[in-house]
Amino acid sequence: MAAWSRIGRGGAQQLSQSLSRAAATSEGGAAQGASALRNASGALTRCQHVSPLHGLALAGLADRCAGRGVLPPQSCRGISTTTPRMRSPAATAAAEPSDGEEAADANMPGLGPTKADEKPRLVVLGTGWAACRLLKDVDTRAYDVVCVSPRNHMVFTPLLASTCVGTLEFRSVVEPVSRIQSALATRPGSFFYLANCSGIDTRKHEVYCTTVSSEGLPSDPYNFKISYDKLVIASGAEPLTFNIKGVKENAIFLREVSHAQEIRRKLITNLMLSENPGLPEDEKKRLLHCVVVGGGPTGVEFSGELSDFIMRDVRERYTHVKDDVKVTLIEANEILSSFDVSLRQYATNHLSKYGVNLVQGIVKEVTPTEITLTNGTRVPYGLLVWSTGVGPSEFSPGGRIGVDEWLRVPSAPDVYALGDCAGFLESTGKPVLPALAQVAEREGRYLAQLLGKVAKQNGGKAHCAGNAELGEPFVYKHMGSMASVGRYKALVDLRENKDARGLSMAGFTSWLMWRSAYLTRVVSWRNRFYVAVNWATTLVFGRDNTRIG
Repeated sequence: MAAWSRIGRGGAQQLSQSLSRAAATSEGGAAQGASALRNASGALTRCQHVSPLHGLALAGLADRCAGRGVLPPQSCRGISTTTPRMRSPAATAAAEPSDGEEAADANMPGLGPTKADEKPRLVVLGTGWAACRLLKDVDTRAYDVVCVSPRNHMVFTPLLASTCVGTLEFRSVVEPVSRIQSALATRPGSFFYLANCSGIDTRKHEVYCTTVSSEGLPSDPYNFKISYDKLVIASGAEPLTFNIKGVKENAIFLREVSHAQEIRRKLITNLMLSENPGLPEDEKKRLLHCVVVGGGPTGVEFSGELSDFIMRDVRERYTHVKDDVKVTLIEANEILSSFDVSLRQYATNHLSKYGVNLVQGIVKEVTPTEITLTNGTRVPYGLLVWSTGVGPSEFSPGGRIGVDEWLRVPSAPDVYALGDCAGFLESTGKPVLPALAQVAEREGRYLAQLLGKVAKQNGGKAHCAGNAELGEPFVYKHMGSMASVGRYKALVDLRENKDARGLSMAGFTSWLMWRSAYLTRVVSWRNRFYVAVNWATTLVFGRDNTRIG
């Protein structure tokens, strides 16, 4: 997966128009909405951009919705917001909490406000690139840190596609959050909670949480609250499906280790089932047809890994069905549209040469066994991987959570937002940033430094940062893009943007650069060792095709 190499495209005006058309057509059918989005701008296949609602700051919206600073009832990757206290805007624009709700708050277990002689408490929602970089760099001498997430690890997403076919093992691409920030496991005031955020009260500076599992706990669900001095929302975003019917039910997204495990299990299962006697020929071909939707770096890298797996391993170990295994990559426009034209052509020729069928089209509907395109073409499949990028953070209905130049959420004191779920407010005049790992990581590093400055000015406690000198605002400079296309070939595009000059190259040397870059970016030396050993083992012995689970 090429989280380090995805890049956005298009201008704010064009994107706003595309989103407006999509909203206008949503009642008429998901297909028309998807088509409007696709035709207006291919950028949404890579990241979520600005929209007319983008300028709504999270807390400002919350104040209007619930009258008390509680976030609206939305959901996000790893964060669900479904507490009974959350009401619709029309019904409770000025509603006050009932006595029962206040009593429930008072009786809810959790961490209370910090005392005057205690360190301020920093609460971080999420364990993605932005959150983990912040956790790694934050000054734990100045803050007690509490992390809330439904997973206790960070995923090194650029190498996730390699785990789907056995090039790498799953543990090689995950890093426990307690290794990233040891204070979570060793400091008395710092904790990691395996839970979802179910609500935020910005007036009372409280986060409400529900544990991932309530087995063995006093109640089901088990709820608790955390008082914060500073809150960082870095919860990521949802996969972009364009509201196409059947995608969520039938496709597999390539964003988490569990997705990669499911892809690997289904791929091996289909290969084994296709050898059963008496199976009709068309059913055998359907089982062995792997379809990837989305021609960005993620889709291209996975297609390349899959093609390499078929050419090197499947043909040797599944000789009875080797000629029936097919890979199809569906993209509405051009694959790798953010890359240089010569690199796009190289990738197209290379993938076609090694058996990947490139199809230009827009998906209309997905069923358990086939995809229907808008031109009427039906594509049977046995494995469907959906990699069209990320959509809105549902913490903010308009798209991303609006932040200022210092990554603060306006009108919500002491609240910050990072990563895929956050974007600059239109009033800042800054361009929206692409949903990239390198963006998220640098935001996390920047905010850790900013919070350190605030703490040194005695602004770490709640409501105390108003007069703190924050320094320079956040500025992002693109470092370039890389993508593997399989068979020891890769693309390297080190331009700052599509129109700038810079180094662009493809081939074996680029593949060595791609592997070297990712190996150095793996979080720990332990995982770097694991990745290097996995690569060497695969080179010598081939990929493992054991079906487990």
